[in-house]
Amino acid sequence: AGSAGPEIVVDVSGKVRDPGVHRLPAGARVEDALRAAGGVRPGTKTDGLNRARFLVDGEQVVVGGPAPPAGAGNPGGPGGPGGRAGAGPVTPVSLNTATADQLDTLPGVGPVLAQHIIDYRTRHGGFRSIDELREVNGIGDRRFADLRDLVRP
Repeated sequence: AGSAGPEIVVDVSGKVRDPGVHRLPAGARVEDALRAAGGVRPGTKTDGLNRARFLVDGEQVVVGGPAPPAGAGNPGGPGGPGGRAGAGPVTPVSLNTATADQLDTLPGVGPVLAQHIIDYRTRHGGFRSIDELREVNGIGDRRFADLRDLVRP
């Protein structure tokens, strides 16, 4: 059992052949989750699904549901100059399992702040609530307000 690499667990629901919870290797993408769920049912529109997006542990992939409204992943957040294309992830990023690269996709989080978040979760045994993010070095009230809807423990 020790030879297998790190895993993530995702819930694939909606119009797939085998909906449910699936275990995938860390670094898996939406396309891998769809394959694990037996594929998309014939006739299902997947226009709103980014099949190349990296998955995070504990997330849900809904197939064939309504597409999220534009900007749903970043309500009220900065999307103007200096922001990344896409303005952040649509699915909340797990503070307890995200890699530095995944944290770096969040608005206002760069490599240094991503490492501070990882250091905090290592020292404290993980995040039990989103409010604990305020205790991370470099997260003030404004940055917390920008991030709170984009992350989960």
